[in-house]
This record gives sequence, C-alpha cells and structure tokens, in this order.
Amino acid sequence: MDLIDWRPNWQLRRCCNRDQVTFLISVAVCTVVILVLWRTVLMTPFKLITVFLHEVSHALACMLTCGKVEGIKVHADEGGVTQTRGGIYWLILPAGYLGSSFWGMVLILASTKHLATQVAAGCFIVALFVVLFLAKNWTLRGLCIGFIILFAGIWYLQETTPVRILREIILFTGVMNSLFSVYDIYDDLISRRVNSSDAERFAEECPCCTGCGWGVIWAFISFFFLCGSMYLALVVLA
Repeated sequence: MDLIDWRPNWQLRRCCNRDQVTFLISVAVCTVVILVLWRTVLMTPFKLITVFLHEVSHALACMLTCGKVEGIKVHADEGGVTQTRGGIYWLILPAGYLGSSFWGMVLILASTKHLATQVAAGCFIVALFVVLFLAKNWTLRGLCIGFIILFAGIWYLQETTPVRILREIILFTGVMNSLFSVYDIYDDLISRRVNSSDAERFAEECPCCTGCGWGVIWAFISFFFLCGSMYLALVVLA
C-alpha cells in the first residue's frame, strides 16, 4: 500500500465525503435540538451530566496531584461541588470547566467510529458507577443510576436488535457537553461575577489576572476544544 494512502488528511482535501457530511449534519441537528429545547426539562439530565463531568474533572485533578476526594455533589439547580483535601489547588480549580469541555471533545471524536463509541460508553458507565459511591446527595446518585441504565440499555439494544443509536447518543452528549461548558463559563464567570466561582478563587492563587479575565481565557480554550473536535473528527472520517 502506498504510504500516502493511510496518512491523515490534515488538509481535508476533497472534503467532504458521505461520512463527513453525515457527521456535520448530525452535529447540526444535535445543536438545533439542544438550542430549541434548552430551557425545557428534557435537557436537564444532559445539563446535569455536564455538571457531573465538571465535578469529576476536579476530582481527577485532585487525585492526580496526590490529593484525596472526600465527596461529590451535583444539585438539581445545575450546581455542584467537589470536596477535596490536598493536591495542587491551582490545577484542581481550572480542571472543572476545562475538563468538561475536554470530555465533550472526546465524546464527539468517539462518535466517529463504532469501536470508539463502545469504548466511550463503557468508560462512561464505569465512571458513573465509581462516582455513585462517592456521591453525597441523591440528585447525583439518581443521575448516575439513570445514565448507567440509559447507556447500558442502548448498548444492549445495539448488540441484540437492529436499533443503532449508541453512536448518536454519544455524539449528542458530547455536543451538549461542549455547548453547555462554553455557556456555563460565560454565564458564571464573564457575564456575572460569582465570588465563590472557580475563576475567582483561581485569581486568588494566580493574581496576574482577574476572575473575569480567567473566565475569558477558559472560554477561549473551551471553544478551541469544540472547534478542535470538529476538525479532528473530519480528519478521522476523511
């Protein structure tokens, strides 16, 4: 086989093939559905999953910097808190917003291939199961149980019936997570000043910039993750 045949098409020459067009249409449909239903109760579970990934990212940053996670809460009003002890605080604080954006990018990329979709769903189920035992309130416990049942049920249907929607659910979750992360940064850190926000506390650790300034920086990084996921997905599908 010629070496050129399997090199990544970074320039996206001859874009777009059928798979790429299908992906772009799917992302557009997900975006429209999310925006239309944004303030309805139907989007609440997916918003809470974004909060879940936000808090899990705090927890991972804590554990990776030798700290201890004492508990995680996700509230019905789309708020959350991760109780930690030790670790590197200036790495734990930005991990929430940036981590949820990063996981959104991972889920969008995972939706491009069947095997990657299964791996993403399996990892998601494991993460939900682990957090279930760290949860400190019933909102988070219910969220974990609900999405474990959702992903496991859809996976089972995909393997035993003609129903093939696991890939679409992973993509929808990824797009929702990416959009809500950018919106959440703008709403919490830029448009209004929340004194107890991660950015305000991070500004105390790194006073070279205000809390609002760090919010703007994190928003650009989150938007970069979203754009990067779209570009990389098109490269994978090229």
